[in-house]
Amino acid sequence: MSSGASYVNRVALIAALGGFLMGFDASVISGVVGFIETEFALSKFELGWAVASLTLTSTIAMMLAGPLSDRLGRRPVLMIAALLFTLSAAASAVAPDYATLVTARLLGGFGVGAALIVAPMYIAEIAPPAIRGRLVSFNQLNIVLGISAAYFCNYLILQLGQDPGSLAQALGLDTFTWRWMLGVGTLPALVYMVVLFFVPESPRWLLMRGRDSQARKVFGRCVGEMLAETQVREVQASLALEAGRPRGTLRELASPALKLVMTVGIAIAILQQITGINAVFFYAPMIFEQSGIGADASFMQAVLVGIVNLVFTIAAMLLIDRLGRRPLMIAGLALIAACMLLLAWGFSAAEPRPLVILIGMLGFVAGFAMSLGPVMWVLLSELFPNRVRGLAISACGLINSTISFVVQLVFPWELQVLGSATTFLVYGVFAVIGLVCVVRVLPETRGRSLEELEVELASAPRQA
Repeated sequence: MSSGASYVNRVALIAALGGFLMGFDASVISGVVGFIETEFALSKFELGWAVASLTLTSTIAMMLAGPLSDRLGRRPVLMIAALLFTLSAAASAVAPDYATLVTARLLGGFGVGAALIVAPMYIAEIAPPAIRGRLVSFNQLNIVLGISAAYFCNYLILQLGQDPGSLAQALGLDTFTWRWMLGVGTLPALVYMVVLFFVPESPRWLLMRGRDSQARKVFGRCVGEMLAETQVREVQASLALEAGRPRGTLRELASPALKLVMTVGIAIAILQQITGINAVFFYAPMIFEQSGIGADASFMQAVLVGIVNLVFTIAAMLLIDRLGRRPLMIAGLALIAACMLLLAWGFSAAEPRPLVILIGMLGFVAGFAMSLGPVMWVLLSELFPNRVRGLAISACGLINSTISFVVQLVFPWELQVLGSATTFLVYGVFAVIGLVCVVRVLPETRGRSLEELEVELASAPRQA
């Protein structure tokens, strides 16, 4: 591996640690819900609010993070996110009551939204076109690692808390189980704050601010000296075409020139959440318990969800720059639809079918991990012109996070009122509709520079 490739891989991995924290913070609550429901005597709606509150503020942060990163730079916004992750994890662990816990998760949501928007955008802006899909997928890989780590930590803390050994009792793992689950997230958040000091600012952002010499140095380290000047000229040419034009606005996002890319971006943003992925990730133990297995087994099966998610995310990373974005999306969505319908059938019997439910859950996660999980963020980082990229990604992220918030909030109520079979049937129908839409409108973006894609997809009025 060349020094440039080694450097850009290292920088991308550091930036993508925000994804790890996002995955950990979002999914660690899956092991906590049973404890806090009992300790704070919560209704199903209050329980849903405790889970979804983080996503509410991440929705707001997604709309603000893109424009804020255009103003301050990509790296400073990631540093702010790391600080918010740290404060949220610490405050959640010591929360004396329900209101404080929700407030702490609301704070963490701002970090989640900022990292989720800015990290993939930053990586796309430093990455060579030939490996951009894989590098941007580092963010999704880290989200998956964070989810898996959360499931594993929850299971480990639960098991250690049941150990009569003096160390477990001294640490309070038996009496403060859920607090330990939430508090562990403080450690990776502190690490993220430190390592961000060792990454450069985005070279495209530097060129947008007229800091050409700094941008050349960063490009030189990322793609090599020979290609650096070519990259600089391409970005400068793109910026020259936009010179004198006002800042990107929400009205411009609705312009005919951006119709295709905004249609694709919004559709994928909705589809990623409307198929129920965060219901599965955030309530996995609860879902498995409804299949008739015990609490310990439900935590163990949640760990299996994390492992499958990790394996298929890695597979997607290896294939995304070889096969392309479109084939992965089509194959993954077909598997998602099939497995959601299988889950609906598994829960429809008078006695739930635990093995069918486990297969359906793992298959659904596999389909998501090879398609909607990594590919959405790659596409959002590629589709939009330089000048409006931050705003456009924020707008799509806002829609994505809003759908996620609603799914998380109402899922406990859905299980109670509609039942598991009907709930998963609805998700399956959405997946079928999404598959049809992807086949009809999704373009292939593999192997082309961001500036080439801008000319092809967003330079003239198009029909979606």
